[in-house]
Amino acid sequence: MTTPPLRKDAARNREQIVAVARDLVDEGVPLQLNDVARRVGLGVGTVYRHFPTAEALLETVATRSLEMLVAHGEQALDDDDPWRALAGFLIRTVEVQVTDASLSTVTAAPTDALAHTTELKRALWSLGGRLFDRARDAGVVRADLASADLVPLMCGIAYAATVHGGAGAARADTARRYLTALLEGLRTG
Repeated sequence: MTTPPLRKDAARNREQIVAVARDLVDEGVPLQLNDVARRVGLGVGTVYRHFPTAEALLETVATRSLEMLVAHGEQALDDDDPWRALAGFLIRTVEVQVTDASLSTVTAAPTDALAHTTELKRALWSLGGRLFDRARDAGVVRADLASADLVPLMCGIAYAATVHGGAGAARADTARRYLTALLEGLRTG
């Protein structure tokens, strides 16, 4: 069953709500639907009609990054070089982790408000696992590591870069430097 398209005014309201939510997340402000409504200049009922919970709104904010990472992972699978494919995927993933403040919270959540978020997270984990397993099977990744090790390692790098990496581009540079050290440890001689 498909959802009918939104009226132009409703679509505009939704876009404004998501844009304000993005700004709040980037500022490090927890999402409260009442605050979003106030900033957008809409009634809180309008915001709730589009997003029944703050979690649903946060997941919507993160959707673009999740979709981009899934697309990048799918492209990486087409790369004939398993090491380059894995390294490129992980570099892009950590860059997005440290530049999109919504991503860590959404990917770490044990449950999702939106079915689309669940689908994207499953696809992302699956792609990362497939890329890792392919590199390990090709003998370019240490045999004592498993694809399940990737998530905590990547989270650790993103956390360290967020805490110690400065802001903006400096944070992304720090994350890439940390990831390079990790990749050197993953790779076989």
